[in-house]
Amino acid sequence: MLEGAFATLAISGGAYVIGVLIGLAGALGKLSGFKPVVVGLNVYTTAVRAIPELVLIVGLFYAGTDGLNRLLAMANFSPIEINGFLAAVIVLGIVQGAYMTEVLRAAILAIPVGCIEAAKAVGMAPLLRFRRVVLPALIPNALPGMGNLWMNVTKDSALIAVVGYQELALSARIAAGNTKEYFLFFLAAAFVYLIISLVSSFVFRLADRRFRRGLPHVA
Repeated sequence: MLEGAFATLAISGGAYVIGVLIGLAGALGKLSGFKPVVVGLNVYTTAVRAIPELVLIVGLFYAGTDGLNRLLAMANFSPIEINGFLAAVIVLGIVQGAYMTEVLRAAILAIPVGCIEAAKAVGMAPLLRFRRVVLPALIPNALPGMGNLWMNVTKDSALIAVVGYQELALSARIAAGNTKEYFLFFLAAAFVYLIISLVSSFVFRLADRRFRRGLPHVA
């Protein structure tokens, strides 16, 4: 059970990082105004948010592996077996990326236009402007949504059990099946998920308080 819990945290952490990177690139892409990029990102975010996570995970895991091996076969390379942990992280990261794109896009749009125009007026380069102005203003706006997405990915990691990778949910099911103590082990798994959620909520509250220092409080 403990190994399963650590696997859940490792999968969730890796997927969350990938989701943040995809989300940031997706948000900037949507706000770029370049039509082909905007259309492609709209298709990605709409499709991922419309299709159930379980279908996406199974589809991406098996179709992605099959597609990669077909490409390798065309190039006269031997087929490979995808590591279960890596596949789980990538698949959940792609799912997270669609939701994170919308969270970060909304957070950027909430930044007062005058702040960005002032940075342009003093001659800040785009990268410096993003680092000095956009990012510090973006984080307080995005943290609540990012916290919710972290909670979601810790629970969605249980769906990885359908492709055979052993995390907390599958560990509980195996232990319950071997001992016939279904109530005990599933209750223990629920308790571990609850502990993860409570600790995560506390961490995000601290982060929110830290990044909102000096900002006006909204009643």
